[in-house]
Amino acid sequence: MSEQKLVRELPACPVETTLTLIGDKWKVLILRDLLSGTKRFGELKKSIGNVSQKVLTSQLRSMEETKLINRKVYAEVPPRVEYSLTELGKSLKPILDAMQNWGQWYKDLLK
Repeated sequence: MSEQKLVRELPACPVETTLTLIGDKWKVLILRDLLSGTKRFGELKKSIGNVSQKVLTSQLRSMEETKLINRKVYAEVPPRVEYSLTELGKSLKPILDAMQNWGQWYKDLLK
């Protein structure tokens, strides 16, 4: 998808734009896991838990298309593929930190 087409398809509201890019449960968990560094597909699947291979692949492709993650394929047999955050993806860290802090605050509130 070209950047111009992507920009045209984004909502006018900045909050809705953010939710469009990371609002899916799996995308947030992928971002969380990649904040600590580069991961292979199997590592992500194991860490995230109850996600199908098809859904994880789809989410990773979507995040690569929106320039949040990098996908690096090594010319090996079997092929090795690694995923990492782009600078744009890393810029979401304060948002994820705020979500973590709020979630912990909420859990503590219910105790």
